[in-house]
Parts: sequence; structure tokens; C-alpha cells
Amino acid sequence: MSNVLAISAVTQLMKDLINDAMINGNISQVLGSDFTVTALPPNRVVSENSADQATQLNLFLYRVSPNAALRNSDMPTRNRAGDLVCRPRLALDLHYILTAVSAEELHAEILLGYAMQLFHEQAMLPREVIREALNLAIIDQILPPEDFDPIRASELADQVEMIKITPRTLSMDDMSKLWTAFQASYRTTVAYDVSVVLIERELPVRPSLPVLSRGGLVDPETERDPGVTVRPDLANTVPTLTAVTPEDGHPVMRLGGNVVLEGFALDGAEVTVRFTEPGTGVVLAMPPLEPAAPNRLVVPLPEGVPLLPGSPQAGGVFDPARWRVGAYVIDVSVWDADGREMVSNALPLALAPLSTAAAAAVLGDVQLTLTCAPPIRPGQTVAIAAGASAIPVDTPVTPVNEASATFAGLTSGVEVPVRLRVDGIDSPVIDLTTEPPSLETVTIP
Repeated sequence: MSNVLAISAVTQLMKDLINDAMINGNISQVLGSDFTVTALPPNRVVSENSADQATQLNLFLYRVSPNAALRNSDMPTRNRAGDLVCRPRLALDLHYILTAVSAEELHAEILLGYAMQLFHEQAMLPREVIREALNLAIIDQILPPEDFDPIRASELADQVEMIKITPRTLSMDDMSKLWTAFQASYRTTVAYDVSVVLIERELPVRPSLPVLSRGGLVDPETERDPGVTVRPDLANTVPTLTAVTPEDGHPVMRLGGNVVLEGFALDGAEVTVRFTEPGTGVVLAMPPLEPAAPNRLVVPLPEGVPLLPGSPQAGGVFDPARWRVGAYVIDVSVWDADGREMVSNALPLALAPLSTAAAAAVLGDVQLTLTCAPPIRPGQTVAIAAGASAIPVDTPVTPVNEASATFAGLTSGVEVPVRLRVDGIDSPVIDLTTEPPSLETVTIP
């Protein structure tokens, strides 16, 4: 991993690569004059006197930004006790501009063409190239042996990610703002992005002990974890749900009906189907009907009125009062013969009100009363729909098993489809037992 000297190492690397490309291309002979490659601010490169302008390529780091893809990849760095378990890693993108200047005509364009060709051909720098470029004999000649060598110490070639050089298009407005900030006269410039540079400090972290056994399960012979179970089958061996549908064909389930689960590897020594309320996290678990097939399970939902408080199953999964109209997330927990648990993926399915309607004439109007199973709970929104009209009902203070609303303008003797809507979920009003399907209606008195 690179250290804090990586930014300077990238600049030095790109500068030396340009310089080597120029020397190998014998640019001095082409230009008929010497040239230099620098990494200075533009105002120190561009001369106000054109006659004194040296032939020069300048690489300037004008901006450093966090890498969007890797900026939080090391989170969290500490455990709940505050111990350091992962070294904090800084991921950066470097933004450069490459400027060519010369007092001679076309010399700046020639230098820029060689440099752009180099970065196009070496858009990704291999580690060997980085090591060779940074391990310069010139550095050893300039720096005394006892001095610290920041370039070689950067460890840039040892970081996980490769160094990539990408050309960047800057608008004339952005370019104008940059050169205005540089307080220098504009010269032909191209921009490049270099990513990604990973900076990490050598900090001691809490070591993890090697895993001898996963625990939980014990093989009677080895007294260790039995390991991975292999099934000689081409089908999926991990419990997987592909569909969860009510048996009656409606898109929502209702109490008293069956729910069919289809998938793979749904059988085992013990199988449990779990219904979880996403908002509250309440889990209702029940076994499927026997026999359980590998690709199909059938789960019966409880029916009837809520159980009395003294009943042995009151408050349990088989008590209708324990359920709630709304969305559920369904998955399957499968235990094999070795006592190992595997949990399938989860699929959503809504529980709709199981309702019957009754109509009564009240002072020239019609009062519709609809039962509801499971009970309507406090806080749930309630409405009764008759035909194309709907009237909201006040939410109850305590759980109730019915709701009423008075409608005006309903014609006597007309059959009207009636629905109970709880938390936006309507009771099914289509009779799928007829061919073709028909609406379930109530006759207005």
C-alpha cells in the first residue's frame, strides 16, 4: 500500500516518463535545441517575455479529489470496543494539466504531441514500469546516501489498485477559470486524471486468530465441524424461493387460505416458513403442510375469530388476532439431518382483509358494514368502497372486527361490489371460481 509520499511519487513518475519518451525520440535533434520537463506552477513556467521563453513541458497537479468508488471501502475501521481492526485508507484521484511552452514556432506543439502519445499508449502503468521509473540512479546521485529518499519510499508500485491515466476534457470556461487562478497567460494545455492513489499508514491492528472450527455443529467422529455437505444433484442445493402465491389465485393472501411456496431445496429434517412484518420486525413462524416437497410447500393460514385470552394458542401464530393486514416478507428456514440451518431468500406478499359485507337502509341512505379478519388495529387507515365511491372510516381506538360507513345515492335493488380497504390494501372482490371471473356484490336494500 502507498504511503503519504504517493502523490509526489505519481508526479515524479509521470514527469520522468515524459522525459524518457522525449530522450528516446531524440527530440533535441528534432527541435534543434534543448528542452526541459518540469512540475511547477504555470505562473513560474510561462514567461511574460516571449523571447526569453524556454522550450519546456510542464506537468502541474492542480486538484486532488476523493475517489468516489473507494472512499468508504475500508469502513468500519474499528470494532465496538474501539480497537483498530482495519487501517484507514485514503483513496484519491489526481488531476493534472500538461502545458507546452516555447519561444520557437511549433516547438510547443511537437512536445505536446509526444507527451499525449505517451499517455495514450501507457494509459495503465504496470508495477514493473513504476518500480523501474522510480528507482532512478539520478536520485541516488543528487541525494546523499544518508538522506531520506521520498520517491523510493512511496511504495506506489505495491498498492492494490493500478495507476490509470485518463484524458479529461475541460470546457473553455473551466480552462479560463484555471488560468485566471494561475495568474499566468494561457498556453496550449491538456488535462489528465490519474486514479487511484491509495494512502495507508502502517498502524498496528488487532490480529485475528485462525479459525479451527466454525462451531455450532459437531461431527460425532471427529468432534469438529462436519464441513460442507455435497449433494449429487444438478438442481440448486441452497434453499431458494422463486414464487410465493395464494392458492386461491388472488394476488394477496387472506386468513383461512393456503399460501403456496415454490422453489428449490425446500425440504429437510425440519422446515419452518416465516412471515415477517417489515415495519415492526415481528416474525410469525409455522410449519408447512406435510409432506413437504423439495420444490413446493403449502402453508395454511389460521381462520376464524380471534381466540379467547384463556386459549392455549391465544397470542400465537395460529391466533388470527396475532396477524395484521399489511405487507409481509416470507422466507423458509430449513434444518438438515446434521442440525445445520439454511435460510432461503425472502419474497414479499400482502395480507388482505378477509371480509363479508352487509347492507341496511338507514333514513333513506344505505349503511354498509364489513367484517374484517384479522382485526383492524389502532393507527391503521380504513375506508369502505362501494362501486366507484369510497368513504374513509375513523381508525379504531382498540382492535375491531368490523367497520361501517353510510352511503347516499345508492339505488335500491342494484348489485354493488363492496371492498374494505385497510392501510391501502383492498379485500378481494373478484370471484375466481366462476368462468369467466365475476364480481362479488351486495344487493342494495
